[in-house]
Amino acid sequence: MPQIRLPSMDCETVCREIGDFVFSTVEDVGASGCVIGLSGGVDSSTTAAVIHRAFKEHEKEGGPACELVGYIIPSRVNIDQDVKDALTLAETLGLRFEVCDIETVINAFRSTNPEAFHNAYHRGNLISRVRANVLSTKAATENKVLAGTGNKDEDFGIGYYTLFGDGAVHISPISGLSKRLVREMAAFLKVPDYIIHRVPTAGLEPDQSDFKDLGYEYDLVELVSEGFAQGLSREDLSGHEQIVPLAHQERERYRSSFGHDKFSSVEEMIADIESRHRQAQQKMRIIHPPGPTITLRYE
Repeated sequence: MPQIRLPSMDCETVCREIGDFVFSTVEDVGASGCVIGLSGGVDSSTTAAVIHRAFKEHEKEGGPACELVGYIIPSRVNIDQDVKDALTLAETLGLRFEVCDIETVINAFRSTNPEAFHNAYHRGNLISRVRANVLSTKAATENKVLAGTGNKDEDFGIGYYTLFGDGAVHISPISGLSKRLVREMAAFLKVPDYIIHRVPTAGLEPDQSDFKDLGYEYDLVELVSEGFAQGLSREDLSGHEQIVPLAHQERERYRSSFGHDKFSSVEEMIADIESRHRQAQQKMRIIHPPGPTITLRYE
């Protein structure tokens, strides 16, 4: 069975390609810069670092000055560390930023959507849509482009985002980077290690993590997605030498962490990723923010 090839990149080249895409978008629409939501996680931190670098470089080269503004939008489900990490990133980059606590806004929806408060999943998606409203309104009133922070695995691999929430953005700068490559880019841009290696979480439900929700990590999502793209079938992937050991390892870790199995077999895990990928494609038919063309190497 053929090896599944994973892409590599030259960080300097890809960073420039993403930055040029963002700058040209801002210039084309006559905006004054970008707005971004900062969560303290690696995706938003890396996106902010790439855009900040691009704006500074274009200004040095004689281009118009563009501003990146960071908004930190906590609710009661966020831990204090989320805000601290986001603040540290904003201060390190020297961004103008603002903390907007939205708990009062969320609770206002009890009068119109009480049903959403009966279920943590629906309340979480409501939080994401409130965040999106705050960000898009900030962008509109400041004449800025709203930059999304979704990576390739989450947004385009398995559609792990809220359709009219964190998916409602003008552009998707890191849409071509897997979680693995986002971390690589973050290290290149000297994002702090503790942010690079933070446990991925949407920050929408108490004690939530992406691994707890999904039952697997993004390294497996990337392998399976690339396997499908390279012509392998579900049956091929379920017995593939690169996938089986990783899938078993993640099943064991899930059982150890949460006291029960999420999936009974590798085949179920692959089927779940495939099903989520189909859902991601359906979401993309509704909202598909443009992303940059980047140079990746498959060796």
